[in-house]
Amino acid sequence: QVQLVESGGGLVQAGGSLRLSCAASGRTFSSRAMGWFRQAPGKEREFVAHISARGGDTDYADSVKGRFTISRDNAKSTLSLSMNALKPEDTAVYYCAASNYDLGSRYDRDFGAWGQGTQVTVSS
Repeated sequence: QVQLVESGGGLVQAGGSLRLSCAASGRTFSSRAMGWFRQAPGKEREFVAHISARGGDTDYADSVKGRFTISRDNAKSTLSLSMNALKPEDTAVYYCAASNYDLGSRYDRDFGAWGQGTQVTVSS
């Protein structure tokens, strides 16, 4: 099983940038697609981005496309999410997740391991 720990969240003004990181332990990281999800207060958890096990395929929610970039370093067992042009509606707890498959998915039911989350707050 893989264990995930997110970092990099914080408070930023609208238009600013943040970079989230997710450190993974365990030997299966490089064989699993990875994803980022987020949950805002009073809302359901939603898909943000995913990346395939080898990093060749990525997918983004329409709300973040062109502003966020997901990447991974299999040698270091790390996943990142670079967030630019942040908006107040990006405020949420962001979760790193490891898929049960090598190809990514937009559905959280396809992800078997989750981090504890990191808070991102964007002020207007």
